Amino acid sequence: MRAESGTNSCKGHPPGETFGGALFPIFCALCLCVASAASAFGQVETVEGPRASSIWVSHGRVEGHLALAYSPAGAFSPDSSVLAVANEDKVVLMDLRQAGVKKILKPRLGELADLQIQSANFLASNVAFMLATGIVRAKGGNSGAPTPLLAFQWDVEQDRLVGKLNAVGGKEGFGPPRYFAQIGYLGLYKQGNFDLWSPRSGMGGRVTIPDLTQQPNVYEFSPDGHWLLLAQITMSSNPDPVVVELKDHKFVDTLSGHHGTVLSIAFSRDAKHVATACEDGKVRIYSVPDWKLSRELAGHNGPVHWADFSPDGRWLASAGEDKTVRIWSVEDGKLEQTLEESKDPLLTVAFSPNGEYVAATSEKIVLVWQKTTSNQ
Repeated sequence: MRAESGTNSCKGHPPGETFGGALFPIFCALCLCVASAASAFGQVETVEGPRASSIWVSHGRVEGHLALAYSPAGAFSPDSSVLAVANEDKVVLMDLRQAGVKKILKPRLGELADLQIQSANFLASNVAFMLATGIVRAKGGNSGAPTPLLAFQWDVEQDRLVGKLNAVGGKEGFGPPRYFAQIGYLGLYKQGNFDLWSPRSGMGGRVTIPDLTQQPNVYEFSPDGHWLLLAQITMSSNPDPVVVELKDHKFVDTLSGHHGTVLSIAFSRDAKHVATACEDGKVRIYSVPDWKLSRELAGHNGPVHWADFSPDGRWLASAGEDKTVRIWSVEDGKLEQTLEESKDPLLTVAFSPNGEYVAATSEKIVLVWQKTTSNQ
């Protein structure tokens, strides 16, 4: 271990439904508000431009990873002072002000062994929402059975379990669980239904898309609850994501222009823009709600795995197979900086809530950069 400086409506869903053998309370109380906004960007092809007044400098690294397939932004504490890094059976809390390790958590969950933490997302300054797998210890020392994905809250100050342990997924027909930090819900997909559950309240609901007959491997809800974007839809030959308006539960548009598989989707915090990270090596920014291509960001050498907007919407960070994080200006699409410290492909990237830090993760290392003022 080391740290180095340097829907508008709910479809019927019975409470107390069981997933993977454990009670997973779902209540039809999810209220998705409706909002829309226009954009005034014109389409351009980007080229590298002059350095902006702010630059990002290396601010340390920690062994482990953030969420490798969803919601890395939730790994930052609400005040942007701590970053939670999953490392096998531990969670390393990195002190971002000091660029060092603040604390190491090692959750213990009853009779479970070989716990593997998949992700840790802050719900509050002292509470993290963790996803993990493990082995149920068998009597007599025999090898036990593997668990489904486990969801639980952990008090990071007292290093103890908060509330109950929930099992999610693991039941035939359900897609992989996904946690959406921006809206605070865990999602499960099965046969046109998206079951959503809030770890904060223990409440949730079901969003049903009648025309969706195949599983989407990538999907993203807008922060305002108005839109749902679907990509990597099974059996579909079209790589362009599909737009669903949640008010009517209907397909209304597509994000056109992709020449490869879309690997991730991200909305800006104000839901006025959406970015796609694509296997074809480009990041594309679309305006909402007209879904027009505003920016096509070219620069990565190889697939782009993830993209994330800064909280103020001015910047976009992208992480790629080429081991780089690239910082782009959303206003004009110019490449402002390339961060090249990683020795491995980078799978996700996220801005801190205050916009002062960027964190990116490979499978084994988390890298952090801090924003500073440039003299140029």
